[in-house]
Amino acid sequence: MGIDKESDIAANLQIGPTTLGMVRLYIEAEGIELPLDFDPEEAEEIAEEILGAARAARAAGGGKGGGAAGKGRPAGATAPGRKPRR
Repeated sequence: MGIDKESDIAANLQIGPTTLGMVRLYIEAEGIELPLDFDPEEAEEIAEEILGAARAARAAGGGKGGGAAGKGRPAGATAPGRKPRR
């Protein structure tokens, strides 16, 4: 699986601070729970990479359409910082 290959796997994504001062990306998909912790500087670097990718996607003609999948999230995914729907 590459970065530009579509997938039918749906995942929930939550982003938030931990009590230890880290930034956690929490990914849940098909029986997998994956907490990824980053120090604040790493999290800012990741955020900059995401923003750069969003700009590149817009320039390539992306960013149009509605719904979760139209916003770069597979169906069933939640927006960053939001709790998944049950």
